Amino acid sequence: MSGPIQNRRVLSGMRPTGQLHLGNYHGALKNWIELQYQYECFFFIADWHALTTGYHDTSQLEEFVWTMTIDWLAAGVNPGVATLFIQSRVPEHAELHLLLSMITPLGWLERVPSYKDQQEQLADRDLSTYGFLGYPLLQSADILLYRPQYVPVGEDQVAHVEITREVARRFNHIYGREPEFEQKVEKAIKSLGSRNATAYRTLRKEYQEKGAAESLKKARALVESNARLTVADRDRLFGFIEGAGIAVLPEPEVLLTATPKVPGLDGRKMSKSYGNTIGLREDTDSVVRKLRAMQTDPARVRRTDPGDPDKCPVWQLHRIYSSEETQAWVQKGCRSAGIGCLDCKAPLIEKIVEEIGAISKRAQEFEESPELVRGIIAQGVERAREAARDTLDVVRQAVGMNYR
Repeated sequence: MSGPIQNRRVLSGMRPTGQLHLGNYHGALKNWIELQYQYECFFFIADWHALTTGYHDTSQLEEFVWTMTIDWLAAGVNPGVATLFIQSRVPEHAELHLLLSMITPLGWLERVPSYKDQQEQLADRDLSTYGFLGYPLLQSADILLYRPQYVPVGEDQVAHVEITREVARRFNHIYGREPEFEQKVEKAIKSLGSRNATAYRTLRKEYQEKGAAESLKKARALVESNARLTVADRDRLFGFIEGAGIAVLPEPEVLLTATPKVPGLDGRKMSKSYGNTIGLREDTDSVVRKLRAMQTDPARVRRTDPGDPDKCPVWQLHRIYSSEETQAWVQKGCRSAGIGCLDCKAPLIEKIVEEIGAISKRAQEFEESPELVRGIIAQGVERAREAARDTLDVVRQAVGMNYR
């Protein structure tokens, strides 16, 4: 059984909701494009998650799945280095979700902040379903199935990863013991070599007695870097560091990523639900028209009124797209009324039209080659299933369901 490259693996996904917009691009995709060359990345289209709030109408689901795939590819997600796949084509997601549901307290799901928030925001839908209550656990299964070291999120999403860590901790506590565990750990420690074995014991003691997070990190790195260890011995040593048994499902860490605030056309966060988006493949005339009409500082009623860029959503876009020189020009010109709002928007419109134009051109090439797109996903599904099967083998064995 081949083991995952834990310290180099990242997992993330998106629900298919139709064509992506600039908020999706700058909020997630650009980070993915950078991460794919630094880590072993798994990116999945979360079509089962789309059902948790949209089960009542799935007529466009297939179209949305392929549209999102093309958007990813056109934006620069590279299937040569990253694994792209559709969640529902890897049935191991459902199996791990089911197994985790057996040990997860109901109260953990009911206290997830987004549970009540989304029920209020989507009051027009019947969300009193198990699927909606259990979606954070499905999300945990999505993550734990690939045993990644990192889950890339913005600061506002850190809490979403915490339930996954709690579920992994509970699973390991219940199923992470095995016969003669201590003896097997001692044998694994000796496999590290005398110097590393001494270092491991010292770091473990520091963590156990003082709770030194840095010692835990160093001990994990020491174990990770030892190529002579088997997957089982590596898991034993991970668990032993923290005073538990085998780390059957290692707890993922948060990888904080820069997520610039992308304002919508009305100044609120760019979101389809607000109808204030600029599509990633929108035609040039529409983009220009939308940006020219975009809300600005309400204090600038007349051209001669000075403004405050910090109160203008257009300035947030300049911070994403414009050079320091252009930003200085905007600050000075707006505050002194030396430039009008349309003057301010002109260089921004040029940059955004250029970016969207390039993405649209690449998207058209993929749209004209549907078999290529489906082949990319098929290959990604095979790679994802191989990793998922490895995890399920370990999980079934821990639970006692690996029948022979």
